[in-house]
Amino acid sequence: MEPATQRPVNWGIVGYGWVARDYMAPGIRAAGHRLVAVADPGEASRAAAEAEGARAYANLIDLVNDRDVEAVYVATPNHLHREAIEALAGSGKAILCEKPMAASLADAEAMVEALRGGDTFYGTAFDQRHHPAHRAMRAAIREGRLGTVTAIRIVYACWLPRAWTSFSGQDNWRIDPAKAGGGALMDLAPHGLDLVDFLLDESIQDLAALTQARAQDYAVDDGALLIGRTPSGVLANLHVAYNCPDALPRRRLEVTGTKGLLTAIDTMGQVAGGTLAFTDGSSGMSEPLPFDGEASPFLEQVKAFGSALRRPAERDAYSATRDLHTMRLLARAYAALS
Repeated sequence: MEPATQRPVNWGIVGYGWVARDYMAPGIRAAGHRLVAVADPGEASRAAAEAEGARAYANLIDLVNDRDVEAVYVATPNHLHREAIEALAGSGKAILCEKPMAASLADAEAMVEALRGGDTFYGTAFDQRHHPAHRAMRAAIREGRLGTVTAIRIVYACWLPRAWTSFSGQDNWRIDPAKAGGGALMDLAPHGLDLVDFLLDESIQDLAALTQARAQDYAVDDGALLIGRTPSGVLANLHVAYNCPDALPRRRLEVTGTKGLLTAIDTMGQVAGGTLAFTDGSSGMSEPLPFDGEASPFLEQVKAFGSALRRPAERDAYSATRDLHTMRLLARAYAALS
């Protein structure tokens, strides 16, 4: 009989859009787990799930009541996260909720309250924590290879036009302020803010931000610059955008220290690969650093969450309270602009 800690996890997905369909579902299969059920009000989404062999429900409560489901990935538009978490809390199912936690700070706080006092295993889907290159960067920082870390610089940009859609007939909810809670800042900055915490083992404390609505014709910001500082004094600079053509260089992560520089290019995103290099602060010589270039952050995220579900000692890597702090930083950035 297979040991309990090695049994495949039976997953459910709430909201079967492009991220769930193109990245999470393949990640579940590649990890050796099973996608057994999907909840989505859209007929086309349910048909796509059924084509993958999953049960498809129009109503969330039917997935909550499905006893075969052990873990649930919530990938609805941001404004529906709270409803899903409140329905799933206390159900006995683990929850992996897409970032940002919610479309508003009030909803995120309500989600944490719903989880409080129970035994629900919850995590926010900050998949960039699981990119092998970012794990290698964290290890190098912890080993002292950079000396005293002084700054982090992140560029995470893309081109998101008004007409973009994942399924025919679906709206682009990411440009709807009521559904998304914001634009490029709300969608892309959480990854950078969380990576600061992951790489340095401390979160940004002080934050300032500027946004723009420069190139795209919609109601949310299409670009933002954030500057932050951690309690120990590390400075962070984040540039996120929906207005950067995809053919341009647009994904870069740098960590600078008194002994050297780590540079990751094209690692931020859903796919595997990219490059990672260390530049020595004394000689100026640069060398590539090895990492698993075949493992996607989504696959690694599924494997890590499934392992923590089976091995509770590993759950310390997840924290709703920490993720709520990231949500408060986003709220502070938008509030400073009003």
